[in-house]
Amino acid sequence: MSKISFNNSNSPFFKSLKEKVNLYFAENQIPKTGGKKLFYKSLIIGLSGVTIYVVLVFFTPPTLFAILLCGLLGINLAMIGFNIMHEGGHGSFSKYKWLNELSAYSLNALGGNIHFWKQKHNIDHHTYTNITGMDHDIDVKFMRMNEEQPRHQYHRFQHVYWVLLYGISYMAWILFEDFAKYFSGKMGRSGQKKKLEKREHLIFWATKSAYIFLYLGLPIIMLGWLYTLVGFLIMGLVTGLSISIVFQLAHVVEGTQFPKPPAVNNRIPHEWAIHQVSTTANFATHSKITSWFLGGLNFQVEHHLFPGISHVHYPQINKLVKETCQEFNVSYLEHKSMAKAFLSHLTHIHKLGNV
Repeated sequence: MSKISFNNSNSPFFKSLKEKVNLYFAENQIPKTGGKKLFYKSLIIGLSGVTIYVVLVFFTPPTLFAILLCGLLGINLAMIGFNIMHEGGHGSFSKYKWLNELSAYSLNALGGNIHFWKQKHNIDHHTYTNITGMDHDIDVKFMRMNEEQPRHQYHRFQHVYWVLLYGISYMAWILFEDFAKYFSGKMGRSGQKKKLEKREHLIFWATKSAYIFLYLGLPIIMLGWLYTLVGFLIMGLVTGLSISIVFQLAHVVEGTQFPKPPAVNNRIPHEWAIHQVSTTANFATHSKITSWFLGGLNFQVEHHLFPGISHVHYPQINKLVKETCQEFNVSYLEHKSMAKAFLSHLTHIHKLGNV
């Protein structure tokens, strides 16, 4: 697909919003990064993940307790992704560049690859949100996420089999899709081929090998292959469900837009910031527990408008965004609870599968 642009001449909406946000940080004399608050939170999440892993691999708990711990480890890995990796990948974890890099590379410890993620997420997803062919996050095999995507007979049941697809998404990502990107040099089927530097080749194989040893090799040595594979499947399914559901509730629900650029000039008729608001939805923003676990990803609108600002500031920025949307008559989509957002997602994919 040829390059897509936005009508960013003047950008009155975003200009007004940025002035308010910058004034907020200036008046309160606080940094836009996470600071100590995020550091201590990340320390708790990281140590809990290591503790669960050590108990499972080296202390062999009873079967039912081990199953519970595998599920908790899956949630913990997703939380590391939400709170540590995601912030580091956007450079909002800390004012220190090295700490942002270290946080970002936690993705490699989870089996992924931060180099690929930054291209797919920071560039494609954050720029061309919900645009078919450009935003690879809505290009999910066997799922129809918007009306621009072709409909097949099996899509009639996508509101049922989503559980399986979302569940295996994490394992498919780290064990198949990353390798497909590595050997093809493309982020998606329509992406451009890019060469990797020698450093990235080394990091890719070193971290993938370390992951396979830590999550499969060592457990097989300590516990045997059957317990290891069952435990890995439980952990992987929970991680996949956690990550996928959070993403879908932010972009693939009733009311979010999936713009199609005019074929004449491939130009979205409004400014980039309004595009972000119209293609994104918030949920459960009044729940401190939800925000803590999800790293503020329930404030997805604020994140898409200001990805370089840490999620610890989103509750305050949320007020400024809503205020500015009212001033410029821009629709702002938000679900009061995670349950209502989830129901909206199921309704959306059911409609698309049965049109």
